Amino acid sequence: MTDTVDVGLFGVGNIGTVHLQTALACDDVDRVLVADIVDENRERALALGADSAYEEYENLLATGDPDVVVVALPPFLHAEATIAAAESGCHVFVEKPFARDPDEAEAMLSAADRAGVSLGVDHTSRYRPEVRRVKERYDEGSIGHVPTCSIWRFNNGPFSAPPAGEAPASWQLDPEATGGGALLDLGVHLFDVLEWFFGDPSVEHASLDRTLELPYEDAATIVVSTESGTTATLSCGFFQWEDPPNVTGGMRLDGVADSLSSEEFMPSNFMSHAARSALENVGNRVRGRRPEIFKPTYFYQAHYRALTAFLAAVKEGREPPVTGADGARAVELVTEAYRMAEGIEEPLEVTR
Repeated sequence: MTDTVDVGLFGVGNIGTVHLQTALACDDVDRVLVADIVDENRERALALGADSAYEEYENLLATGDPDVVVVALPPFLHAEATIAAAESGCHVFVEKPFARDPDEAEAMLSAADRAGVSLGVDHTSRYRPEVRRVKERYDEGSIGHVPTCSIWRFNNGPFSAPPAGEAPASWQLDPEATGGGALLDLGVHLFDVLEWFFGDPSVEHASLDRTLELPYEDAATIVVSTESGTTATLSCGFFQWEDPPNVTGGMRLDGVADSLSSEEFMPSNFMSHAARSALENVGNRVRGRRPEIFKPTYFYQAHYRALTAFLAAVKEGREPPVTGADGARAVELVTEAYRMAEGIEEPLEVTR
């Protein structure tokens, strides 16, 4: 592969715009092409610096010739868009959840295998600064074996923070389109972090709840065991407002020698951190230095690091740090938790 890559971005709504800004900030990216059926999204993307904008992603693939595609579409479009991109010879980075269910995930993995392209997934929690600091401390062994761990993530789901400016998109309130509720949307991040820390998890207990009038669960508590012998409690939900740069999530490890909390490594005041980081970036630009991308927003740093890590792996011809198989495994674990909560005792059959 050449020194630079051309990136095609399917969907430039909320999270797609974050991926667009990341791609535009990458030295390794030459052209950034976008596709979105919404006129104002395409216009905004061009204003931000995209090289070309298409209404349909099929036209982008046919005429734009991207090396890498980022799928930032609603979950019900992930499988078909990923398969189309892979069949066009593109490496594909997929927004979470990787798929709505294990069957879709398997089809996506098979398409990538046939095409000989890489698949990655935007499991950003691995790249959050405080989570990486906890992982470093854990790997050092200073807290010893960890019998118990808790990990959580809450936000406002499909709703805008008050005062709400507009209603959620119709697909966001359709469980067929989303594939599930808070557990699929947020739980995939938490399962992925647990696997990264402690090895493959197994679901032991699952409890789902609806605290709001939604057609899917907006609260979930899952208990898992892991290969390393750690028992973890996973909690997620759509019942707290979250306004970036604030983050409502974290993890705590209770080891035999000491405890570690992600809160120890987070800014004490996100607004002050944002202001200070913005001033530092201004100073870096004045001195001719590269600014730290997304540092003022804190949480969005993780998206930048996840995509740039995938692009680096593609350029160097190595396996991405978070693969499509990792994304598929997280979806399998969510599906197992759904089945357990529904009282289905038969084991989940996975063809892979």
